[in-house]
Amino acid sequence: MKRLKTVKDVTAYQADPNRKLYSANHDEIEAGLTTDVYFVKTKEILEKNGYADTIVTAEIFARRGGVVAGIEECLNLLAGLDVEVWALEEGSSFEPKEVIMRITGKYTEFGIYETAILGILASSTGWATAAHEVAQVAEDKPFFCFGARHVHPAIAPVMEKAAIVGGAHGASCILGAKLAGLEPVGTVPHALFLIVGDTVDAAKMYDQLMPPESPRTILVDTFKDEVEESLRLGEAMGKRLEGIRLDTASERGGVTPDLVAEVRAKLDYAGYDHVKIFVSGGLTLERIKALSAAGVDAFGVGSYISAAQPIDMTMDLKEVDGKPVAKRGRIPGLSKSERLKRMI
Repeated sequence: MKRLKTVKDVTAYQADPNRKLYSANHDEIEAGLTTDVYFVKTKEILEKNGYADTIVTAEIFARRGGVVAGIEECLNLLAGLDVEVWALEEGSSFEPKEVIMRITGKYTEFGIYETAILGILASSTGWATAAHEVAQVAEDKPFFCFGARHVHPAIAPVMEKAAIVGGAHGASCILGAKLAGLEPVGTVPHALFLIVGDTVDAAKMYDQLMPPESPRTILVDTFKDEVEESLRLGEAMGKRLEGIRLDTASERGGVTPDLVAEVRAKLDYAGYDHVKIFVSGGLTLERIKALSAAGVDAFGVGSYISAAQPIDMTMDLKEVDGKPVAKRGRIPGLSKSERLKRMI
């Protein structure tokens, strides 16, 4: 697919009415189909009026601090263009208005990608920053991103990889985990227990069929009291039971610190102190902190990460043909950015 060059190209393009999904594929993004149309108009005006070879330097910054993610995707998008790129390393913390990326080259070469670059950085950085916040309150306890079901499938792997950049120990989304060089994490949903009809029977089936590397962490909130189910599993599986997962529905009060403390105490009294407690379901920073103190060993965090607000990014031209420039309200010339590293 050819890159858009003129307004006529935009007018001539027709989206396939029979496409199955509305998400842009890689070729469409590279062609400029996800850009704001005024960048195509700008490119055409510059090229037809003698400014095609004008060299500029653009800087990207955010108005609030966070943990940057999406750098790698942006570099992949810019690879092969005649540009020089400096940026913070993926996963770096940054301050408000600190330069995250600097691009030098012909504006007609890279300007059409401003929308895509800012969108990649804004969304991925928002998710990575939320995951970093979780990591801080969870302290040294592992947590895994379970947010794929809350976003469009086209961006689920992007979100879960960004969460791993921000501090998540893994992800449930297969592609998201694989892109981060990990294996996806997860056991089975409530559906298995509802179909089989008994928690212990389903757990035994899982134990018999799944490979050794699949964790023996079993949901205990489907049918009976969570303590009762945990003890039944302990009796049936013994040392093979690695953990129990609490995901109690909000209609039943959700997972509370008191419930965690009771489960932990009664597992210990029964001789199952090796069994870990994993909690998921509507977790917030406040709940994670309280549940951790009550005895939770690990967390599955979904909507807190997936619903994180994007961290808005801005791209400003700071030099044109080597001369300092800026729009009103901004300071002309390159910003002091000692932490940037040459990427391309």
